[in-house]
Amino acid sequence: MSAGKQGDTLCFFINGKKVTEDDADPETMLLSFLREKLRLTGTKSGCGGGGCGACTVMVSRYQPATKTFTHYSANACLLPLCQLHGAAVTTVEGIGSTKTTIHPVQERIAKAHGSQCGFCTPGMVMSMYALLRNKPQPTMEDVTQALAGNLCRCTGYRPIVDGCRTFCQEANCCQANGDANCCRNGDGNPEKPEEEKPRLFEKEEFLPLDPTQELIFPPELILMAETANPETLTFYGERTTWVSPTSLEELVQLKAKHPKAPLVMGNTNIGPDIKFKGVLHPLIISPSRVKELFEVSETPQGVWVGAGCSLSEVRSLLEKLVPQFPEEKTELLRSLNQQLGNLGNQQIRNVASLGGNIVSAYPNSDLNPVLAAGNCKVSVISRGRREVPLNQDFFMGFGKTILNPEEIVVSVFIPFTRKGEFVRAFRQAPRKEASFATVSTGMRVFFSEGSRVVQDVSLYYGGMGPTTVSAAKTCTAIVAKPWDDETLSKAYDIILDELVLPPSAPGGKVEFRRSLTLSLLFKFHLEVLQKLRDTNVIKDEVPEKIWPLPREIQPSLQEFQAVSKDQSAQDPVGRPIMHRSAVGHATGEAVYCDDIPKTDGELFLGLVTSSRAHAKITAVDVSQALQLPGVVDVVTAHDIPGMKFRPMSGQEEELMAETEVSCIGQIICAVVADSRAHAKRGVAAVKISYEDLPDPVFTIEEAIEKSSYYEPRRSIERGNVTEAFEKVDQIYEGEMRMGGQEHFYMETQSMLVVPVGEEMEFDVYVSTQSPSAIQEAVAETLGISSNRVTCHVKRIGGAFGGKVTKTSHLVSITSVAALKTNRAVRCVLERGDDMLITGGRHPVMARYKVGFMNDGRIVAADMEYFTNAGNTIDESVLVVEKMLVHMDNVYNIPNLRGRGAACRTNLPSNTAFRGFGVPQGLLMVENMVNDVAAVLGRPADEIREINMYRGPSVTHYKLEFSPENFLRCWDECKLKCDYSARRKAVDQFNQQSRWKKRGMSIIPIKYGVAFAESFLNQAAALVHIYKDGSVLVTHGGTEMGQGIHTKMQQVASRELHIPTWKIYISETSTNTVPNTCPSAASFGTDANGMAVKNACEILYQRLEPVRKKNPNGTWENSETVSSVFLCVLRGEDLYMDWEKMEGRPGAYFTFGVSCSEVELNCLTGDYRTLRTDIMVDIGRSVNPSVDIGQIEGAFMQGLGLYTLEELKFSPSGLLYTRGPSQYKIPAVCDVPLRFNVYLLPDSDNPHAIYSSKGIGEPVVFLGSSVFFAIKDAVAAARSDSGLVGPFTFSSPATPERACLACNSQFTQKIPTSKPGSFKPWALNI
Repeated sequence: MSAGKQGDTLCFFINGKKVTEDDADPETMLLSFLREKLRLTGTKSGCGGGGCGACTVMVSRYQPATKTFTHYSANACLLPLCQLHGAAVTTVEGIGSTKTTIHPVQERIAKAHGSQCGFCTPGMVMSMYALLRNKPQPTMEDVTQALAGNLCRCTGYRPIVDGCRTFCQEANCCQANGDANCCRNGDGNPEKPEEEKPRLFEKEEFLPLDPTQELIFPPELILMAETANPETLTFYGERTTWVSPTSLEELVQLKAKHPKAPLVMGNTNIGPDIKFKGVLHPLIISPSRVKELFEVSETPQGVWVGAGCSLSEVRSLLEKLVPQFPEEKTELLRSLNQQLGNLGNQQIRNVASLGGNIVSAYPNSDLNPVLAAGNCKVSVISRGRREVPLNQDFFMGFGKTILNPEEIVVSVFIPFTRKGEFVRAFRQAPRKEASFATVSTGMRVFFSEGSRVVQDVSLYYGGMGPTTVSAAKTCTAIVAKPWDDETLSKAYDIILDELVLPPSAPGGKVEFRRSLTLSLLFKFHLEVLQKLRDTNVIKDEVPEKIWPLPREIQPSLQEFQAVSKDQSAQDPVGRPIMHRSAVGHATGEAVYCDDIPKTDGELFLGLVTSSRAHAKITAVDVSQALQLPGVVDVVTAHDIPGMKFRPMSGQEEELMAETEVSCIGQIICAVVADSRAHAKRGVAAVKISYEDLPDPVFTIEEAIEKSSYYEPRRSIERGNVTEAFEKVDQIYEGEMRMGGQEHFYMETQSMLVVPVGEEMEFDVYVSTQSPSAIQEAVAETLGISSNRVTCHVKRIGGAFGGKVTKTSHLVSITSVAALKTNRAVRCVLERGDDMLITGGRHPVMARYKVGFMNDGRIVAADMEYFTNAGNTIDESVLVVEKMLVHMDNVYNIPNLRGRGAACRTNLPSNTAFRGFGVPQGLLMVENMVNDVAAVLGRPADEIREINMYRGPSVTHYKLEFSPENFLRCWDECKLKCDYSARRKAVDQFNQQSRWKKRGMSIIPIKYGVAFAESFLNQAAALVHIYKDGSVLVTHGGTEMGQGIHTKMQQVASRELHIPTWKIYISETSTNTVPNTCPSAASFGTDANGMAVKNACEILYQRLEPVRKKNPNGTWENSETVSSVFLCVLRGEDLYMDWEKMEGRPGAYFTFGVSCSEVELNCLTGDYRTLRTDIMVDIGRSVNPSVDIGQIEGAFMQGLGLYTLEELKFSPSGLLYTRGPSQYKIPAVCDVPLRFNVYLLPDSDNPHAIYSSKGIGEPVVFLGSSVFFAIKDAVAAARSDSGLVGPFTFSSPATPERACLACNSQFTQKIPTSKPGSFKPWALNI
């Protein structure tokens, strides 16, 4: 192979420092080079595929031709190191740090509370920084575009956007400060001076942005770029050679000699193939220094654009060209520009090339249908030159074009349009931005002057077959006919016959995709009619114009109660204090598990998982793996000296399968190697032989049919449901399904196990919510006592319930490898493996029967829940219990019965997830209430109000409580969001609009906080006071973005009467605070806060004599003796007795109400959340900025759960959606355009610290207000088709479900395939 040969020296700059690399490996990406070679760990690894933005850096280059610099953001995970010769790279460490000065971008994101777990923050900072380097005063549109490629799972984006908004020109308004009474809102009364409301941050305090202070471009690189004769560069790696020619002639020769070698420009196509599909290319050609590929030339007929130009450069070019020509000539340019704005994200567009995008010939390409419809062509070169039209003959099949392997696309011709020619491009995608299209189109029609008779028409579709397809027969039927309804209605029937998808087509969504071919053509029809009318060709009344959905994010309100005037200025409790690590997050200095430096001889562990869902293991062959370079050993169940399983809910879960596997993704063994890359290759080389077992169970229906359940099944009842059903006016029965959800914590499962070297002692550094569970798991697996294992958790990059049981399995296996090799072993899962192995939220099916009176009172309800638990029990029974305990929500239903079962299936085991069953259970309850309203033909909020608990109340498990604060939340929310006036406006909008509908919904929650098992609610804290007066606090909670360390600092500051800067919290570890409970159930602050408070109170009392002796002395002087105190706090007595069907499973209730309004495009199912108002009773907030951040983040996670996130499994049980390109979590484009949060004032809670309440989980369910608003809009669309009353609408309410449920004339044309007559592409689990 190429290894051993001496290549050229790679030269580039990072953060102003020169980097020369003699042995650059073509397979090395910039990300691993930064993190592993240079120890610049601020750039994070989130997905490895360019889909999350955590690894964003800025690349700068000098352009000798124009003597200018270009700065652009890029994903370091896809940027080959060899591509960077002559470039200057800036990482988050290069723009500012706490040791020097921080950059205004870092400061504003931190102080605007835009970071929680902080893992995504460096990427956000760099995306914004790159924007400001190009445009120091951006618009809000620029900001949202720049952030579109950056995902965050914690914040809900609003504070990030607010921090970045302060750089915009329009930011000089009180709105940018989150001011409640803004001059623009119209709700301030200028005559009556009102006491100023507290704000989350003060914009005036920010450092100004000074572009003159940025790093200069290295002069050495300018000289290098201006040398007359650049030379060909060659780099030899372990398995691959990289050649970068400098002339077109040399490129042609190389390609002729090596026709199979790929050309790599942006690496956005080849890179993911190499990384995720294991494709190996012995030679890679990089033509990025061949000038001819970047040339642009104009002709009278159109413009030739170099095939090497990045999509961002093409976009800039189009934006520059459009104003220079009359409108009629730029139809194609404008459509292309629009489509480019939706393609990928900013980081991808900055590197992906136009030519690469065309020849990769993706089935659902965004550009190819428009280029083909617009009669574009490519100029290609091999031995000679030729021009090839981009038409139906150009695209041969999946990833195949008509071009010969040795041919190179040099440039692309984009013609000007003629008078009477109209071009449009449309697309529908699972998420509004940064998402592959479901269906994309390019459509062109040409009329002779002054006529509506069609001279020529082109219709091209992406997403309707293995490649871009032309609807040629349909076009033939339209040509020479007048452009009117009659012509088009015939065209719909022809296109249906012409573009056929089999029911089991890859990608699924067959009915939806087919209906989109019609509805997008209809949209084109309307726009062309409008154009013909505008140009006075026709006089007819044009049907409704379909405007794009609104997109501008408005400033929002965050209302909270100011602290009382009597409170000491030094007392931080109740104030919006910034997260204590926020600045470290923004500078990249905050250390996560995988940022810990490598120790000498450290190994990396890769997991070998099952590829069958239900089979016997007949053989495990590791011989080939052990022969590979760098592979040290393979670890199997035989190597475990202690327990080979983890006990869960009275059952045992194998750590590594020995004889049988029960799902795809189950761990069989692990490969240990000297690097990540070698471990990955070792894993691929392990050969497992199986013998399939019959009848795997995947769906809930299959489990019910085979009685495949985990015991115990639970039930609860109050009143007499059976009798009550006989006395009601009406009975309605329904069924509802809800999909699961992937945790998608930004930091994947990460751990490092280090043998200390004596007496079987181990240090474990891990990203977990439960350090004590990890300590116990490692000790039991290795057969040693717990006092030999110390577990350290500095911080976690998000968890949401997914880093408790699953993490203990993974750490146990890693510890076995550390024991066997006697070396430190690190295991960090790739995103795809993490999603495959660790499970998520339980999918649920519910059946319900409800009896009610004609006045709307619900008298009886019978609910039956089934969850898809997966292949092991995990915490599934506890999830079912929590669903049943919360099934009354806020409704006093006198006769109520609930039954629940966890179904055992051959899918990866599901686990705890923020809300722990409540978001699923309550969706079914609220859907039932909606159905009652639909049957009675009354507004849903009226039915809700009729049935609410009022006055002193008792739940169905016999717990007394007062609903007073809930009722206040409900009334306040309706008032704040102006419910009745907006409801009328929605109804009016729907009467006037046929193809766009609005929907509105208001949804309540009553959430019991804490664990139902008393022993889980205890906590402990250790407080050290040192001689210099500094304080070190350690407690049992882990910091995962919820701000627990910040709140503990506030508690200690109040109790010790000292400023917060004197208090430090280093980590959570089992050798300081033992036997801790998991940080979960929204109970971390309640439990640990009381422990810290008690410890500080006792220490403060101990120092009383010193203070009396010297009343005027300072805190430092009083510390003549260092003080240490460990306080253990016993939790409240909570329990649930399922035999008696009574108990106290929560310490108190957190109440909340959310009202959301959406606008829905009925033709495509796309929607926007126009406004959301959330009112929550969280008692007296310890830290309003942290709590409002938790509310917004939980709401957005709920919005993802109910409207966007879909897990897709193949018919054999393999998870298809294993990364951000297939699995869509909410992005900036999904934030409600107005997102208002209000904390209920004057509320108390005697059960928790300083009268606060737990807030982490309750608000997830309020995301369903968007689901029900979409359902409301769909109902309005259905009523236009004459359909009224309840209808089945499953969660998530994706564009596909919404569009099909609207039941428009286009969806009605699509024939449905009978279930059972074909094998679906994906299971309905």
